[in-house]
Amino acid sequence: MTVHLVYPHAPGPAAPGVIGRRLHAHLSQHLDVRLHDWDRLGTLRPEAGDVLLGHPHPVPGTVLRRSFDRPGWARRVIMCPYNGDLRQVAFLDPFVRRADNYLAITGRWWAQQVPRGPLAHWAPVMTPLDLALDCTDFPSVKTTFADPGRRRVLYVGHAGWQKNVGYLSRIALARPEWEFGWMGRGDPEDVPGVRAHGVLDTTSDEARRLVASYDIFLTVGAADANPMTVLEAMSWGLLPLCTPQSGYVDEPGVVNLPLDDLPGALAVLDHWQHAPEHELLDAQQANARRLSEHYTWDRFGDRVLEAITGPPLAAAPVGPAHRAWLRTVALGSPLAPWRGEGRRLAAAALRRSRHERGAPKV
Repeated sequence: MTVHLVYPHAPGPAAPGVIGRRLHAHLSQHLDVRLHDWDRLGTLRPEAGDVLLGHPHPVPGTVLRRSFDRPGWARRVIMCPYNGDLRQVAFLDPFVRRADNYLAITGRWWAQQVPRGPLAHWAPVMTPLDLALDCTDFPSVKTTFADPGRRRVLYVGHAGWQKNVGYLSRIALARPEWEFGWMGRGDPEDVPGVRAHGVLDTTSDEARRLVASYDIFLTVGAADANPMTVLEAMSWGLLPLCTPQSGYVDEPGVVNLPLDDLPGALAVLDHWQHAPEHELLDAQQANARRLSEHYTWDRFGDRVLEAITGPPLAAAPVGPAHRAWLRTVALGSPLAPWRGEGRRLAAAALRRSRHERGAPKV
């Protein structure tokens, strides 16, 4: 058996590149695994017993999409983030419906919503999969927290539509006496009230000193599957605050605040801004335990291995009208190849194809 793994992969600790690289290393201890770029064009031709595992790309013509229907696969397993925003996930429907397992990288909050939503037919084939983190990539930088009333708040991530940074800005503007910072990609004018530090290498001393100057991590996504940044904050030793729609709920050291409810969010932040330090240290210790016991790459890899070698699953039947409606949603998504983010992804795939053929870049 050969496993053809189609997933972003790159050196360094940043997601999503770290996911493909770490999973390849883990599965290769047990199976023959071939790693493929998720945005390359072309087709894979399976031999007897081969498994297709990976992340469908939003752009047609990419390798997993073109290979999915080829005869001969012993198992077809989809693995990619899931949240309930149909704009982000509707394009997956033709693949999830015909997969033998859908390893949904998603938080508990999203997994609990699936059976009651428009993608309920996915529920029987879905296996929720928590992300993972190597704590040596994000060493603890917090031994003490600032005094009550002087604690600083940090957001790490991009300013794309999925991250709901308008809400982050409203929170910051409502507490102008506090310090809010942002480390990541985007236009600072899109997030007034928050000091932009830009994109920094999280392995650098500069980035770690900057993180250490903050106390609270805040992310307020409206539809964020299972952001790695929450785990990074846990590992750094910051107190993580996030909306349930960021996936993380019922975590002893992670604090939830409501989505798009400014008074409710401010009440939560006010508590932690003025809480005694021992409460933050207790949360810090709970997060350290959770990272070492649950959010590990060995556990992540073992869950994927079980999906490859265990009994196949199957999605529930769904009528043609519902399938057509999901196709219509996908066509109107920002990820569609003729729309903003979709055009960027399509251009990147085309550049890769030309580079692989040795053609000059344009």
